[in-house]
Amino acid sequence: MEKRTKDNPWKLKTPPLSSDYEMYIDEKDGVDIIVCVVGKTVLHYDYRAIRDLHKMLKTHGDWMELGSKDEKQETKEGTVEDWGRSSSNPIGGWYGLKKGFRGRFGMYMPPLLEALGLAEVEHNARNNRMRAL
Repeated sequence: MEKRTKDNPWKLKTPPLSSDYEMYIDEKDGVDIIVCVVGKTVLHYDYRAIRDLHKMLKTHGDWMELGSKDEKQETKEGTVEDWGRSSSNPIGGWYGLKKGFRGRFGMYMPPLLEALGLAEVEHNARNNRMRAL
């Protein structure tokens, strides 16, 4: 997989195709992270999220609802967002790394997996789903 940098980020759109954002790989404390830039907001996700989300979707074997929520909001069980912060995922909790900005995993990670050719993502106005390729 090509590791995009701040100077050459992935240019993505949210699943409903309503907002543009960028993602790239950087390093923090000697560990690779995914940086997500949405306007002036910067979110960080654990780099392992790419591999782990793809593997989970492969095991799931069918469409999965995205269920994007902010960090402080409750998630719907069985959604990508719920898995991205669950104690039962491979890292045992949040893939989001910046306190207060750890949510929206189900909004920003699916288009990255789609751009990498690892998943298919629906692009409806709401209630989108994804599945592994």
